[in-house]
Amino acid sequence: MYNDHGQIEFYSLARKLFYLFSAFLLLIIALSSTVLLLRSNPELFTTATTSAENWNPKNIEEYEGTVSDQIKEGYFLISQSPDAMGPTAKNIKHRFTGNNLTCTNCHLDRGTRIGAAPWVGITERFPQFDGRSNKQGSLESRINGCMERSMNGKKLADDSRQMKAMIAYMGWLSEDIPEIRKKDFEGFAKLQIPDTAVDLNKGALLYTQQCAVCHGANGQGQRLPNQSGRYQYPPVWGSDSYNNGAGMHRVLTAAQFIKGNMPFGIATAANPVLTDEEAFNLAGYINSFDRPTISNPQLDYPNKKLKPVSTPYGPWADTFPPIQHKYGPFPPIVAYYRDRYKISKTK
Repeated sequence: MYNDHGQIEFYSLARKLFYLFSAFLLLIIALSSTVLLLRSNPELFTTATTSAENWNPKNIEEYEGTVSDQIKEGYFLISQSPDAMGPTAKNIKHRFTGNNLTCTNCHLDRGTRIGAAPWVGITERFPQFDGRSNKQGSLESRINGCMERSMNGKKLADDSRQMKAMIAYMGWLSEDIPEIRKKDFEGFAKLQIPDTAVDLNKGALLYTQQCAVCHGANGQGQRLPNQSGRYQYPPVWGSDSYNNGAGMHRVLTAAQFIKGNMPFGIATAANPVLTDEEAFNLAGYINSFDRPTISNPQLDYPNKKLKPVSTPYGPWADTFPPIQHKYGPFPPIVAYYRDRYKISKTK
C-alpha cells in the first residue's frame, strides 16, 4: 500500500506523463497537418520568399506627393546634377560638379538598376574600408570620391544640405529591401578577366557598331533637347567626361559596367548582350582617349599593394609596365599579387 506521500508522487508523475504524451500527440498532429497543407497548397509557404524575390525598388515619381522635401531635393540633385549642383546651377556657390554629367548617367534608373552600382541598400554598407585612402570610409566620402573624379568637380561638406539630401534619397530607396535581395544590388556585373590585352581595333569596331549611335562618333554624347547642360547620353571621353582618377577609367571596372548595361535599354546584368571579351575591348578603346586629369594621383592608395591591377597611373607595388596596367593582360598581375602578397584581386 502507498502512503499519502507516495500517492501524491504517483499522481504527480502520472499528470506529467499525461501532459508530455498530450504535447507529443499535438506535435504529431500539427506536423501531419502541415505536411498535408504543404502538399495541397504549397504556395502558402512560398509567398514570403516569392514576394521578396519579386521585390522592386521604389520609383520616386510614383511617391512624389508623399516623400519629404529633403528626399525630393536629393532626387533633384542626382537626376539633374548640372542644373542642381553643376556648371549651370543658378547660384555660383552651388556649382560643385565640374562637368555636365548627371549622377544617373552611371547609376541608372534613378540609382536602382542592378549592375549599375545601385544605391539600393547602400546606406547599410557604410562605413567600409576604402583602399584608395587606406582607412574606413563613410558614405559621404564615397560620394565625394564621385564628385571629384566621375564628376570632375570638388567635394561637398559632409554636413552640407546637398550631401544630406542625397543620402536621404539613398536611405529612402533602402528602407524596405528584403534581406535576401541585398546582395543583388551591389556593384556591377561579374566579369571573367580575359587572358589577353585589350584589342583597340576590335574595340573601335564595336564602338562604331554598338555605341556611336548614342554616344557619338567622337565620344561626345548627346544633349537633351532644349535643356541647358544635361545629356541624354553622356560623353565617354573628352573634356566633359569623367577624369582619369575615376573608377570608370579602369578598364576592368568599365568593362563590368558595359557588360551589364550596354547597349542601353537592351542589355541587363542578368542578360548581357556583349561577351566579356567584347566589353573588355570596348572599355579599353573608350579609355584610350584623352580626358581631364586629377591632381596628385600618386597619393591614391597609400598602400600600393591594394591598388586595383587596372589602375592606369602609378606608382604600383610591382614592376609591370604602365601599358599593361592600362590595357592588360591582367591575369599575370593578378597572379603576382596572389603569390607574392597573398592578396586576391578581381580588378
